Amino acid sequence: MIVGLDIGSRSIELVGMKNRVVVRAERVPTTFDPLSQCGKLLEGLRPDILVGTGYGRNLIERLALNCECTVITEIKAHALGAGHLFPEAATVLDIGGQDTKAIALSNGKAVKFEMNDRCAAGTGKFLEYTAGVFQIPIEEFGQYALKGENPPEISSICTVFAETEATSLMARGEQPESIALGLHKAIIKRTVNMLNRVGLRLPLVFSGGVANNPCVRSLLASAIDARENEGLLIPDSPDMVGALGAALHRANS
Repeated sequence: MIVGLDIGSRSIELVGMKNRVVVRAERVPTTFDPLSQCGKLLEGLRPDILVGTGYGRNLIERLALNCECTVITEIKAHALGAGHLFPEAATVLDIGGQDTKAIALSNGKAVKFEMNDRCAAGTGKFLEYTAGVFQIPIEEFGQYALKGENPPEISSICTVFAETEATSLMARGEQPESIALGLHKAIIKRTVNMLNRVGLRLPLVFSGGVANNPCVRSLLASAIDARENEGLLIPDSPDMVGALGAALHRANS
């Protein structure tokens, strides 16, 4: 079995493949002990090859497994995973817990990319933090934002400043749902700028945990003049694309 392990800032995903067929797919939160969480995912497995990706990919060297271990970048992993699921894909957008990646593809391979990994602006962490300001569970924040109308423009995408701005808008009487929608629109504006810099072409595959957010999906589709399941392609399990690509890295060789 070839196992892909995507060790991210908020979650860890595992995909096990035999003969290029996925036979196991699991996910756990990263917590403050990612090494232990990796051990839980691998419990009972005897991989022949383990491929790590994600910001914590080098942790696989400390798992003491009796198998071949290698690592690949998140860019390569998401390009491989997205290209496998959607061979027609021309661009990949991955918004994860800690960073955002825009990747241009050619024949299923990454040819250009941009990555925001120096701050949490526009990432899952940004949404999680701002959802807390509204006292809304992160899983419900996107649906909550979709109830907004005439959203105010949020001038700052910095996590700390955005909270201050949102609080100020509430004090001025703006509807909380509309402020939440404005925060989502600010993310999309930043994201589309990244996509344009790598040369956005459709179809676009949207991967990563934030692809589960219905407001982000809706706003993104509108911004790139596409529709879901046509120009905007969203995997059934967008969180698993990186781990899938990691497994495919060796399954293809």
